[in-house]
Amino acid sequence: MSSLSDLINLNLSDSTEKIIAEYIWVGGTGMDVRSKARTLSGPVSDPSKLPKWNYDGSSTGQAPGEDSEVILYPQAIFRDPFRRGSNILVICDAYTPAGEPIPTNKRCRAAKIFSHPDVAAEVTWYGLEQEYTLLQKDVKWPLGWPIGGYPGPQGPYYCGAGVDKAFGRDIVDAHYKACLYAGINISGINGEVMPGQWEFQVGPSAGISAADELWAARYILERITEVAGVVLSLDPKPIEGDWNGAGAHTNYSTKSMRNEGGYEIIKKAIEKLGLKHKEHIAAYGEGNERRLTGKHETADINTFKWGVANRGASIRVGRDTEKDGKGYFEDRRPASNMDPYVVTSMIAETTILWKP
Repeated sequence: MSSLSDLINLNLSDSTEKIIAEYIWVGGTGMDVRSKARTLSGPVSDPSKLPKWNYDGSSTGQAPGEDSEVILYPQAIFRDPFRRGSNILVICDAYTPAGEPIPTNKRCRAAKIFSHPDVAAEVTWYGLEQEYTLLQKDVKWPLGWPIGGYPGPQGPYYCGAGVDKAFGRDIVDAHYKACLYAGINISGINGEVMPGQWEFQVGPSAGISAADELWAARYILERITEVAGVVLSLDPKPIEGDWNGAGAHTNYSTKSMRNEGGYEIIKKAIEKLGLKHKEHIAAYGEGNERRLTGKHETADINTFKWGVANRGASIRVGRDTEKDGKGYFEDRRPASNMDPYVVTSMIAETTILWKP
């Protein structure tokens, strides 16, 4: 008699050429990831060769009941670390039957910005630092914290090791390897300042690929925490008080910034970002005002400032960039629950296309 585990791990290639494609999209809150699977006749590596599909948008808060059909357009393919074999994960965006992007489809506008000749010529690179908090399922309190109580103050947890410092490392490592298997350009992980909080980094990745990869990585993390019986939180300030919040620091460079003399281009780009500070803050994640207080390695939400190696700034420039006269900078303002399609394209639009 086969066990459930045996059946889940069946190798389909032993008996059929058919594969399973898990179609993934962003739901009605703009933060929830939804997915459903379909059978395909054989392996596919090009998203344009995949069929469009549909779903009931009235059940995801994305369409009215009397006209509920929403169409999924496949955009990016990753290997499926759960089913393995030739099975795939498919990042999609969502449209009306008439072909118009629905309001929560932020990818469509981002794709237009990244395809603009001036932006494409600059070969924008992004490194996205996704912080997140693991919560105990039934009490929604951070993993490793005493129920209704608090651990010792911050200090020993950042990049820490030990049963009293690192909570959830098995989940973090499983996610790291699953992302590498999937083909996501995940570049690292670390424990964060608040216990029960972790970070993974995606990139450097070019253009819209960075956002596709981050959404795929978020989906994989949701699936792994589902198996582990732990809740994933992207709240930018999950615990009030003297505890660090959770951000999604966005590292950015253009071809001009990476070339000789790039530091001057970087400073001009930062000046533009300062002039559009309010617009960026409004798009950088819900509840960010609880995080950007001027404390806990943040700049105040109403203040724009930049500095070299300053983690209390809105924009941080690294020592190596200053020394080499070229490189990249880090926008420290985005919250952990930001939409990477919005943030990455907005930074490109402001720094490359916008003329003050």
